[in-house]
Amino acid sequence: MTFSRLPLSYCTNVHPGRTVAEVIDGLNHYTAEVRRQLDEPLAAGLWLSRSVTTELLQDRSNLESLAQTLWQNDLTCYTLNAFPFGDFHTDRVKEQVYLPDWASTDRLAYTKDCATLLAELLPAGSEGSISTVPLGGSMNPMEPDFHAACFRNLLQMARFLRDLEKSTGRKIRLAIEPEPMCEMSSIPHQAVPMMRTFLELADAHGQLECAQEYIGLCVDVCHQAVEFEDLSASIDLVTKAGIRINKIHITNAVELRHPAQNAEAREALLNYVEPRYLHQIYAKMTDGSIQKRVDLTAEDLQNSDDEFRQAEAWRIHFHVPVFATELGPLNTTRTDLQAALGAVLRLPYAPHLEVETYTWPVMPGTGRNSSLPELICREIQSALELLAECESD
Repeated sequence: MTFSRLPLSYCTNVHPGRTVAEVIDGLNHYTAEVRRQLDEPLAAGLWLSRSVTTELLQDRSNLESLAQTLWQNDLTCYTLNAFPFGDFHTDRVKEQVYLPDWASTDRLAYTKDCATLLAELLPAGSEGSISTVPLGGSMNPMEPDFHAACFRNLLQMARFLRDLEKSTGRKIRLAIEPEPMCEMSSIPHQAVPMMRTFLELADAHGQLECAQEYIGLCVDVCHQAVEFEDLSASIDLVTKAGIRINKIHITNAVELRHPAQNAEAREALLNYVEPRYLHQIYAKMTDGSIQKRVDLTAEDLQNSDDEFRQAEAWRIHFHVPVFATELGPLNTTRTDLQAALGAVLRLPYAPHLEVETYTWPVMPGTGRNSSLPELICREIQSALELLAECESD
């Protein structure tokens, strides 16, 4: 197989988008400039927050303005990021990004609205995808019937997407995105078993084919690399389980090797401690076991008596550029990205491909010598080169 022939997408959640005007401004000032510098076809993976979807649905002229902005800037849109529901650029996002979760009817209604809007924006002949939260964040409170409620809502979503295709001719699939320390975290240990349970429920309601067709996964390579997963094996396991991968996030995580001995790297990692986003940290110990902590803190880096420091390596959920193999004394998980893309090529279909580095505004050392469009353009170009290398191997 080959990779998707659709233009590579980059997720616009890196830019503030609390109103339709802000979304359009981001497209005009950033995405369009990336498209111009890249001089290659480019897709905008739109992040439409709940406030934006409400604006778009209440006044059709807003949706027409958004579609016109895409067209005028020679951009296409076939995928949405419906993971962050609220303000993704507030001072503190952290665990709130998983709320509302999939046990909530608010999450269901929001995602239906995203699908309705994407059906209007999709290019003719294209299929669409929407990435979403991994059911919920395990650090947030949950009711005893949490998973059952999630599965009921997901089944409703599958039926909605089927009916949407019948009424519009536009096929759109949901892509649940596993993330460290969430209800869907590890692909082999959480995502695949939970998807199997969901499909069993769908089968019991006579909706197995509908569920398999419209509900699948988004594999974010940064997330699974943080957990020290064998990405190639995980992707093969998803296929054998009869689960579809609807979207791939082409991303890197931060790695610190031998933290106890590497004072320079620990000092560098201090610069990645920041208050807005959650940066889960996993440690691979010398016996092969994995320890984890919910967020990167200065205490983890400064406590010399901490057993956590005795690991072979730490991996941190902090999205860093695709083009980076090193970040000063720190490393990245780019080799895991290469392995994952090789496994994607073995799939009998072509998932949507998107670069999602939303952390540029809080990333150490960025913006000093290059503008944000220049940095994103460099990243997209690096991703395109990596895809070409994988196809030529």
